[in-house]
Amino acid sequence: MASHEIDYTLIGGDMQIVEITLDPGETVIAEAGAMNYMEEGISFEARLGDGSEAESGMFGKLVGIGKRALSGESMFMTHFTNEGDAPSRVGFAAAYPGRIVAVDLAQVGGELLCQKDAFLCAARGTRVSIAFSKRLGAGFFGGEGFILQKLEGDGLAFFHVGGTVVEKQLAGQTLRVDTGCLAAFSTGVDYSIDSAGGLKSMFFGGEGMFLATLSGTGTVYLQSLPFSRLADRILAHAPSAGGEEKGED
Repeated sequence: MASHEIDYTLIGGDMQIVEITLDPGETVIAEAGAMNYMEEGISFEARLGDGSEAESGMFGKLVGIGKRALSGESMFMTHFTNEGDAPSRVGFAAAYPGRIVAVDLAQVGGELLCQKDAFLCAARGTRVSIAFSKRLGAGFFGGEGFILQKLEGDGLAFFHVGGTVVEKQLAGQTLRVDTGCLAAFSTGVDYSIDSAGGLKSMFFGGEGMFLATLSGTGTVYLQSLPFSRLADRILAHAPSAGGEEKGED
């Protein structure tokens, strides 16, 4: 199933909104709760699955729903369709500060793997599924990198990163990354988890015990502020958690 051809505009700086323009009959799929606003003529419906051809059969839907349930994701996705007679717009945003990245899946080999909860929305026809890491080490020690979202198709897809996004092009090189800072990577990039170094560095270096190692040829997207890191800092300073309360003078 070919993806719908949609137009978009990114609005804002550090807390962005992606505004998608839908022509009559076009549909965009999104994670539940991602919508900010929509203009007249657009209707929405929560459905099981993404509506792609791969999920057209009952077995395919059940498999996809089961994976999403096991990973803690919502079993439903929201479908926004322009049922009017003229182009109309709908806006989506993430729940925490960062950047929205637009990727034409046809330009990255038709597949993109991204961190759990990173996916925001995509043109209808995009298959959104859960991919568990194939490496045993990644499964036990990968942190955020254990469960990945797989986006497949030939149209536009949008995902959110915390803080600033850094795009790296690999051509046979190897890149080592904090597991939380890895936002997404394209097909052709191999992903594994390795120890951060010696025992002293692992326990006292402050960089975590394990790092993600990426190698091959493709595109890697990094985020400067993983949500887990932001949440840890907030909790550490919360009075209810024993942190220091800092009020205004």
